[in-house]
Amino acid sequence: MRFPSGRKRLYFIIFLVVLTAGAVAGYFAITSRPAAGTKAQSGQASGKPAGAVPASQKTESPAAPQGKAAVPVSVAAIQEGEVSSYITSTANLVPENDVKVLAESEGKVAEVRVEEGDRVVKGQILAQLDQGDAEITLKKAQVKASNAKLNFDRAGKVLAENLMSREQYDKVSTENEVARQEEAEAAWRLEKTTIRAPFSGHLTERMIRPGQHIRPGDVLFSVADFDPLIARIYLPEKDVLGLSEGRTVRITLKANEATQVKGRIRQISPVVDPATGTVKVTVEAVAPPAELRPGAFVTLAIVRETHPKALLVPREAILWEMQDSYLFIVDGEVARRRPVSLGLEEEGNVEIVRGLTAGERVIVAGQGGLKDGASVKVLPSAQASDSRTSRGPQARG
Repeated sequence: MRFPSGRKRLYFIIFLVVLTAGAVAGYFAITSRPAAGTKAQSGQASGKPAGAVPASQKTESPAAPQGKAAVPVSVAAIQEGEVSSYITSTANLVPENDVKVLAESEGKVAEVRVEEGDRVVKGQILAQLDQGDAEITLKKAQVKASNAKLNFDRAGKVLAENLMSREQYDKVSTENEVARQEEAEAAWRLEKTTIRAPFSGHLTERMIRPGQHIRPGDVLFSVADFDPLIARIYLPEKDVLGLSEGRTVRITLKANEATQVKGRIRQISPVVDPATGTVKVTVEAVAPPAELRPGAFVTLAIVRETHPKALLVPREAILWEMQDSYLFIVDGEVARRRPVSLGLEEEGNVEIVRGLTAGERVIVAGQGGLKDGASVKVLPSAQASDSRTSRGPQARG
C-alpha cells in the first residue's frame, strides 16, 4: 500500500484518529447497556420501582428535642460568722537575749563543764582556765599590799609624833593605795579564769575544747534565753496606721502550718526608715510550744479589721467574669445566677456584702458550665464538704 504524502497524509492521519475514537465509544456503549438492563430487571424482580431509595438510606424527620439532663452539683449553706482581714509578713523568731561569751583573760582551757543544748543559770561555771599563773600573781600582790599596809600604819604613828614630814607620809600613803589596787586587779584576773553564764538560758554553741589556748576577745560560748521569742518585721507606713501595742498576732510555723501560737505587738518604732519607707514592728510570741525553736521561719498575721456578723460562703463558690464576681444558688431544682459584692476573706471563706441572704444555698462544685435557669441535681452534702479546702488568711479589697 502506498501512503499519500503532504496534505493528503495529514488528512489521512486525522481520519484514522476519528475512526479509532468512534470505535472505542461504540465498545463502551455496548458493554454498559446489559448492566443497566440487569439493574432495572433486579429492581423489578424485587417488587421495587426503578430509582427507589432503600429504606436504610432514607432521612428520617428529626424528633422533637428532649429536655436536658440535670447537672449534678454540690451545695453549701450560707453561714454567718466572724471574718477578719490581716496584714501578713514573714520573719524568723529569735531570742531577745542572745549573746556571745568572750574570753577576758589569757590562758589554757583546763575544763569545759557544759555542752550545746544544756540549760544554764546565771553565774553557772561554763569552763575553767588554768589558774596557776593567776594565783601566783595574786599572792605576790597580796604580800606587797600587806607590806604597804604596815608601812602606812607605821607612818601614821610617826607623823603623829612629828617625826616624819608630810611629804614622806603622802608617799607611803600612795604606795599603800597602789598595792591595794594591784591586789584587786590580780584577784579580778584570777576570777576571769572562771567562765560563767551571763544570764539564765540555753547554751546554743560551744567554740572551745580542753587544752586550747585562748586570748582576751576570743568567742567561747553562745547563750540564749528562749523566753521571750520575738520577730522583727518591717511594714509600709500605711499598714502601720491604726496598729497599736498589744494587738493580737497569729504566728504560724512555715515548716508545719498546723503549729500556731498566739502573739502580740510589743513595740512599734516611732520613726520611719527614710531609705525604705518602712516601720519596724516587734512581735512577741506568747507561751510558745517546744517545737517553736529560735530561728524558726514563721508567718505573722496581724488583725487589721474584723466583721463579727458577716455572710460567709466557701471560696469555691465564687466565679469571675472580667472584674465582676458571681455565684449560683439552688432554687428548687434550678440554678440561679447571682452577681455578688465581696468583702473580707479568711481561711477559705469569703464575705458576701451584697447579693445573698441568709438561708440560701450556694453551689460549690459543678457550677463551671452552668447557665442561669439550668436544671440541677443536688449531691449529698458530705461531698460538698469534702470538696472544700482550707486556705490561709487574705484580705480582698
